[in-house]
Amino acid sequence: MSITVFDTKTNAKVPLRPLEPGHVKMYVCGITAYDYCHIGHARSALVFDMIVRYLRHRGYRVTYVRNFTDIDDKIINRAREQGTTCEELAERFIRAFHQDMERLGVAPADIEPRATEHIPEIIEMVETLIERGYAYQAGNDVYYSVEKFKDYGVLSRRSLDDMQAGARVAVNEQKRNPLDFVLWKGSKPGEPTWDSPWGPGRPGWHIECSAMSRKLLGDAFDIHGGGKDLIFPHHENEIAQSVGATGASFVQVWIHHGFVTIKDEKMSKSLGNFLTIRDVLEHYEPEVLRFFVFTTHYRKPLDFSESAMADAQHGLDRLYQCMAEVEALPQGKAGRPSAIADQERARLAGLEERFHVAMDNDFNTAQALGALFDAMKAINRVRQGLPRKVAAEDVAFLRQRAQTLVELANVLGLLTDEPAAYLARQRRRRLTSLNISEAEIEERIARRAEARKARDWATADAIRDELLARGIELKDSADGTTWDIARTSTD
Repeated sequence: MSITVFDTKTNAKVPLRPLEPGHVKMYVCGITAYDYCHIGHARSALVFDMIVRYLRHRGYRVTYVRNFTDIDDKIINRAREQGTTCEELAERFIRAFHQDMERLGVAPADIEPRATEHIPEIIEMVETLIERGYAYQAGNDVYYSVEKFKDYGVLSRRSLDDMQAGARVAVNEQKRNPLDFVLWKGSKPGEPTWDSPWGPGRPGWHIECSAMSRKLLGDAFDIHGGGKDLIFPHHENEIAQSVGATGASFVQVWIHHGFVTIKDEKMSKSLGNFLTIRDVLEHYEPEVLRFFVFTTHYRKPLDFSESAMADAQHGLDRLYQCMAEVEALPQGKAGRPSAIADQERARLAGLEERFHVAMDNDFNTAQALGALFDAMKAINRVRQGLPRKVAAEDVAFLRQRAQTLVELANVLGLLTDEPAAYLARQRRRRLTSLNISEAEIEERIARRAEARKARDWATADAIRDELLARGIELKDSADGTTWDIARTSTD
């Protein structure tokens, strides 16, 4: 089965057919480097990291470009507020971005260009657009004339007439049309400047991506990605610029992920519901955030909540627990008959196919996780049904299937840790939040054992109830008493 991808431009799923067979070229709009990254940025980074991982898993060569906007109005204003330079500010937050991505397990893109490193290419493209009649100079500024590009609105499916009817009267009287957008901005006093044929200035936001993608990937490439908020005007303007300058098709497939919401409202600073990646990782493992992101298809809204993160934590813990229990199995003895039913063998043997079917269908990570959980449940059923005198063949089969599950989870950036280390870390984290230590728990279990030995059932029950009230659940068996952290209603 070939990989199909939902293309924003055609509003339909299309087969992925790279222009160069076997080689996918992808450009993704990165951050504007003026602040710490929020969980919306995390979703974008994780989604495209997942896509790159999966394409490579399926045998494609991938050239992945993700840019940094290191000069624009937001950067200029923030640098002025902080009494620093645009260069220092952008460098600081690009460095912070890389630190956040490293914690999330997001690999750097193959190429990470910056706008300020490509001023000559930007100027050259603006000159070409002027020469071809798509752009005009007004003072020290240069604007793109949207009326000159007949397909303007093709990505966002908006008509030029409707856009013009709803447009505000342009404040800048130099514009011929309120919808025209800036390609080159004449610099104001105190702003960073570069020399150009139109006077000192700096690039507009949209032109940088057209110029950099053309230089690094060519006039036409396979995938362009970003958030849905970039469809209009940013990506719409990129199409107008790139096709206007080259006449080429520009992008084969447009991929856009949905928003991150909090209580069903789009996350924003103005609403006070803004969470940075660093905020979230103070309370959760990076893989928990990954798991949470991938439980929802990338095109759908993703609502962040404590209960959703607790569910993600619990789900990831279950996967790691399953892997730890398989690792703990005895070696078994050769020659003993298998105790694994053919039906369970077949179910586990089909894991890769079910995973690939889900991911080949527009990178459906929610269904792919479902395939991993079905396999986990089958592994647990088989393991729990093994006799004490287990066959070495059965242990080997379970370990091989568990290893396959781990390898597929790794495509999503999950199960990358040693199970015992992960589970121990989670237990310490949870105990800290419950304000109780393992030593305290073991001391109470010992006191309870003495009480039970003395048939002091009231004291034994009181100790059990006290621990349960503090979030610790005791489990009695013929082998003694063990404990676990009780799952709450929000877990």
